Amino acid sequence: MNKPKCLAIIPARFASTRFPGKPLARIAGKPMIQHVYERVCRARRIAEVIVATDDHRIFETVVSFGGKVWMTSSEHNSGTDRVAEVALQLDAEIVVNVQGDEPLIDPACVDTAVEPFLIDPDLLIGSLKTASSDEEELYNPNVVKVVTDRNDFALYFSRSPIPYFRYGFRPSEKRPCVFFKHIGLYVYRKKFLGLLKTLKESALEKTEALEQLRFLENGYRIKVVRCDYQSLAVDTPEDLERVQKYFRKEVPKN
Repeated sequence: MNKPKCLAIIPARFASTRFPGKPLARIAGKPMIQHVYERVCRARRIAEVIVATDDHRIFETVVSFGGKVWMTSSEHNSGTDRVAEVALQLDAEIVVNVQGDEPLIDPACVDTAVEPFLIDPDLLIGSLKTASSDEEELYNPNVVKVVTDRNDFALYFSRSPIPYFRYGFRPSEKRPCVFFKHIGLYVYRKKFLGLLKTLKESALEKTEALEQLRFLENGYRIKVVRCDYQSLAVDTPEDLERVQKYFRKEVPKN
């Protein structure tokens, strides 16, 4: 039996409240969007990678480094809507939404997120989680936490600490305190993307400002697979500086 075609789409917009123009921010001599694109291209399960944008500057930048890019509507409220616009016009059963602000995204984790879809034809939504014992991250509302059942289906996502550590957060060798951070990479069965317009913004989604809660509130299960990737997303200029320092230390010069 032939494996279903997997397509990766990277939504990228120029406007950003905290960091306008961040997809074009330079890291180690390349725009950030190029780092993301090239890393996703190395994933074994991905047949094609496309950047989806409504900005001509991003469009032209992707063309300049030889990437594939699709100009989309400027009316979308979310990156998922932008991804859906492109995916619904292409021949692919499985669609991966990769955030354009993850210049260190691990290609192996992209494959890890896709693999359950190759086994379970009924799976509609998937994502990733990674373990942490960092107390600062636990209480940071910008770090989204997730709890799952024994089969790795999401029970809830929150900006608040979940689970609640009844006896305090005091990790030790005898009693490690571990929680799971959500990594904002999503895998969708294409037919689910066609249903997005029928799902109205939900109460929990509004409360936490987390789009994935809309899916849970509407009864859709989200498979959240564990991986070792420690996300270093760029949301602010300060984040960019941290990533640039990483590249200066860890990425060898060609």
